[in-house]
Amino acid sequence: MKGVGSCVSASQLLFVHLPFRGTSVFLWLARIKRRVPMHSPRCFLSRVGLTSKPGLLPWCATKPPGWSQLFLGSACEGNFTGMIAKKRQRGQKSQKKPSHVGPLDGSWQERLADVVTPLWRLSYEDQLKVKFEAQKKILRRLESYLQKLNGVNVTTSAPRAEGLACLLHPIIPSPVINGYRNKSTFSVNRGPDGNPKTVGYYLGTWRDRSIVCVRSNHLKNIPEKHNQVAQYYEVFLRQSPMEPCLLFHEGGYWRELIVRTNSRGHTMAIITFHPQELRQEELSVQKEAVKKFFTSGPGAVCDLTSLYFQESTMVRCSHQQSPYQLLFGEPHLYEDLLGLKIRISPDAFFQINTAGAEVLYRTVGELSGVNSNTILLDICCGTGVIGLSLAQYASQVLGIELVEQAVQDARWTAAFNGITNCEFHSGRAEKILSQLLKSKEDGQFIVAVVNPARAGLHYQVVQAIRNCRAIRTLIFVSCKPHGETTRNIIELCCPPDSAKKLLGEPFVLRKAVPVDLFPHTLHCELVLLLTR
Repeated sequence: MKGVGSCVSASQLLFVHLPFRGTSVFLWLARIKRRVPMHSPRCFLSRVGLTSKPGLLPWCATKPPGWSQLFLGSACEGNFTGMIAKKRQRGQKSQKKPSHVGPLDGSWQERLADVVTPLWRLSYEDQLKVKFEAQKKILRRLESYLQKLNGVNVTTSAPRAEGLACLLHPIIPSPVINGYRNKSTFSVNRGPDGNPKTVGYYLGTWRDRSIVCVRSNHLKNIPEKHNQVAQYYEVFLRQSPMEPCLLFHEGGYWRELIVRTNSRGHTMAIITFHPQELRQEELSVQKEAVKKFFTSGPGAVCDLTSLYFQESTMVRCSHQQSPYQLLFGEPHLYEDLLGLKIRISPDAFFQINTAGAEVLYRTVGELSGVNSNTILLDICCGTGVIGLSLAQYASQVLGIELVEQAVQDARWTAAFNGITNCEFHSGRAEKILSQLLKSKEDGQFIVAVVNPARAGLHYQVVQAIRNCRAIRTLIFVSCKPHGETTRNIIELCCPPDSAKKLLGEPFVLRKAVPVDLFPHTLHCELVLLLTR
């Protein structure tokens, strides 16, 4: 039977009918001899881990510990079995893995390195070749989408290269190859030895309940200082009477650790804590304990510049939702970049490769062509570095950023460096941009720079850019150009569409410059130049 495997005979198959949202779906399921009895389809399906929300299936199955999820193959269109497996009943506690998984040997470290830094076995020269080919493939796919849209002009005056209509620049390497990260996020969970107070990076998936937390001191992209702080946080956890929070609905308190550093060696640590039902007096005891550990206890060797504490009642909380509490030290980090002194708040976005960021921002500046007659519009500006570094060439810089602390950093940086032609606005770009552009359409040309998160630009932001006639040049920076960026570029370059409120002249993709900020990983920043 196709999709089941040649080792399974017809007599070992179970034919199951599943009613699903008014339709009938039939699955062929393999019978596993001596493990799953055939007397009850309900029992069989519960054993192979098909779980669901109430009403999705006529039963509610659970998966006993120690069982691997049975691969059922592509039984029907849309990967129905995978969809069922993902829909766990809300609030249902997962079964815990066996407490002892195995010794922490080189195999665990290599497995983690293969997941976090999959190119670590290659020379850096070969890594760049892999990334360049990946960016080329992404651009070819993007251009094929654009060519299918009637009336889209994807040709340029530049000669064709690499089989592309746009000009693809050779990849620009990172100035630093190892230990380049200035920010690392460490998780807390069970290690290979079963200890739940292990600090490191995850292996496995929550869906398969195969999570193992492995220490990261062998990863090539993590600096020694980050690993040192993580190691001592683990020491603190193991002497603390408070349990770690592995899953929110299962209780526990200590959660992840974020470490940020600058080029001068200053170090900021942020500890996330789930308060559960603790009173403020009890919380104060825990905050004092971790503060004492890192100031006068064993953790003092980390020489932290600042230590923050966040009471997080959700998987991820912003500073607005749950403010960072400074336990000791300086409230900010400062970085020297492109001749500027930059202030960085605990939750502000800053490129994780500082030396690589300088290369990236210089590339953006060269492509932008800003001059004294142009306004530079920096959308998703973070701490405002791109706009601030180009302010001397532009008539005005307008920055928009969601995180209020990052906007405050940008304003501080502008004032400290004597830059007076910059405005930074806090809030959602889709709420601010249209009104901001209306006040600036007075004959001046606007060069727009967008550097969004992996989720891409909100559709209303794309509409505002597309429909603003003053924007003639757009620089799109993306670390995931094969994701939502593709949709954004298509919307920016497609023919006018009144139904979608895309009325302005379409942009044309002119040039692409890959810049490597993430050695040893598959990720790469791609800088796209679009004009009209």
